[in-house]
Amino acid sequence: MTAMLEGEVAIVSGGLGDIGRAIVLEMAKRGADVGFCDLRDDADAAGLIKQVQSLNRKARYDRVDVSDHKAVWAWVDAVEKDLGTPTLIIPNAAIVKMIRFNDLDVEYWRKELSVNLDGSFYMARAATQKLVAEDKPGRVVFVGSWAAHAVHIHIPAYCVGKAGLRMLAQCMAAELAPNGILVNEVAPGFVDAGLTAQLMNEVPGRREKARQIVPIGAMIEADEVALQVAHLCDPNNRHMTGSTLLMDGGLSLFGPGGMRSE
Repeated sequence: MTAMLEGEVAIVSGGLGDIGRAIVLEMAKRGADVGFCDLRDDADAAGLIKQVQSLNRKARYDRVDVSDHKAVWAWVDAVEKDLGTPTLIIPNAAIVKMIRFNDLDVEYWRKELSVNLDGSFYMARAATQKLVAEDKPGRVVFVGSWAAHAVHIHIPAYCVGKAGLRMLAQCMAAELAPNGILVNEVAPGFVDAGLTAQLMNEVPGRREKARQIVPIGAMIEADEVALQVAHLCDPNNRHMTGSTLLMDGGLSLFGPGGMRSE
């Protein structure tokens, strides 16, 4: 594989989840050094660090609560000192819990938005401020969801957070374009990994039902999400900004209920 990202430094939040791990490895395979964060112990990151190093790339792991803006700034600063200024910024950390609107309490509503929306803002702001100050180009790729535009009544807080993330990406894209910083979103549908897999595992048969309503008849793998993130980080991809790369197998053609014959 061509090292198209050689000389770049990527940062990935939620780096120890299924999708996060795939993104970290894809960035390293393409030549970038990678700083990643999560809430898990350092020992849990050792294997992934070794994988990155086996690709002759540098890696750094930190435990970071992305809902804490001071902690996020300190992390980005530490990555810069260790690996160099982050040029590929991938806010990926997210949480989700099935709670319908009438059952949502203020505490959980705030918790989910503080991670899924606020945390992404803190990370993107801290890293792009450094790029602007140093007059460097870069890429921001938010890991969003088709839930940003399709109602899911069992996860309303998640939908709202991802909808906000999409508008954040567009507003940032408009402001940062003159600085050579392109901002986009990857929006997966049903991924058989990460948060979606957690939800499907809670109810027997949900995974197969989900697969059946996807028009192409297949779930998304974490590695496939990582490939699309890498596509938006490709230096030859010079004209996409403020865009949503929707990869939902056609789900959005029909809405949450999937294909209909009537």
